[in-house]
Amino acid sequence: MKIALLCRNENLYSHKRLVEAAKQRDHEIDVVDHLRCYINITSSRPTVRYRGEVLPNYEAVIPRIGASVTFYGTAVLRQFEMMGVYPVNESVAITRSRDKLRSMQLLSRKDLGMPITVFAHKTSRAEEVIEMAGGVPVIIKLLEGTQGIGVVLGETQKAAESIIQAFGGVNTNILVQEFIKEAGGSDLRCLVIGEKVVATMMRTGVEGDFRSNLHRGGTAQSIKISPEERRTAVTAAKAMGLNVCGVDMLRSNRGPVVMEVNSSPGLEGIEKATGIDVAGKIIEFIEANAKPNKTKTRGKG
Repeated sequence: MKIALLCRNENLYSHKRLVEAAKQRDHEIDVVDHLRCYINITSSRPTVRYRGEVLPNYEAVIPRIGASVTFYGTAVLRQFEMMGVYPVNESVAITRSRDKLRSMQLLSRKDLGMPITVFAHKTSRAEEVIEMAGGVPVIIKLLEGTQGIGVVLGETQKAAESIIQAFGGVNTNILVQEFIKEAGGSDLRCLVIGEKVVATMMRTGVEGDFRSNLHRGGTAQSIKISPEERRTAVTAAKAMGLNVCGVDMLRSNRGPVVMEVNSSPGLEGIEKATGIDVAGKIIEFIEANAKPNKTKTRGKG
C-alpha cells in the first residue's frame, strides 16, 4: 500500500513512529509537508504538486495537521479526498474538532458529561459569565489555544473578572468553564482508533499547575478505565467523526467529563506510558479500512 503522511516535521516522535510502523508492514510511505503543497482544482483531474512534481496516486493519507495551519492543511487534505484517497481522519472531522465551541456543542448534543461551559466575547459583565459557569474558581480558555497555552485558572472572583476583562481587551473569544477540583490536576487521555479505546494513560501536571499537558512538564502513567469512561471516549470520537483521536477526560463526582477531542494526538507519551504500539494499530486500521475511490463524508457541520 502507498501512504502519504501529511506533517510539517518528519523528525517528531509521532511521525517517525508512523513511518517506522508502515515500513515494518511493507508499505510505502511518503512524508509530505502540507504547507509546501500546491493544489490544482479541476473537475476532471485534481492533483497535488509537491517539490515541483505532481504527487503519485496514494491509497491512504494520514493527516497530522497542526492547529495553527488547520485551514490550509485541511484544504490540502480535501484535495486528496477529491482524488479518492482514503483519509484516516476526514477534513470535515478535523475542522469540526478544532473548533472548541462547535465541538463542545456537538458533545453536548450526545448528552455526554461535560464541564459547565460559557462562551463569551463581550466581557463587560464578567461577573455574570462567572456566575453562569457555577462561580469561582473557573477555567478561562482562549478559543484558539492548544497544549495548555491560553488556559488560565481564575481562583478568586476578582482574579477571574480581571482575566476575563483582559482577554476581552484584546478582542478575542473565550470559553469559561467550571473547575473540576476533585480531578486533582490529573486527566485521562484515551486513544481511540476505529471506535475502540486502544490505550489509556493518566496525565498529572507539575506541582502547583492545574494543567496536565505533557508539553508543560506533566507526567503520565498507564491506567485502567471504567466501562463508562470507555463508552464516553468512543461516543466523543464518533460525535466528531474521527477514526483516530485522543479524548481527554476528567474524573468528576458526577462521572467522566469530556474536556477535548484531539484529532492529531501525540504518540510518545501514551506509547511510553503503556508500552502499546499505537502507531502500528493506526497502520493496521488503514489496512482494514482503506478503500480508494470510496471516500465519503461522515456527518455534517
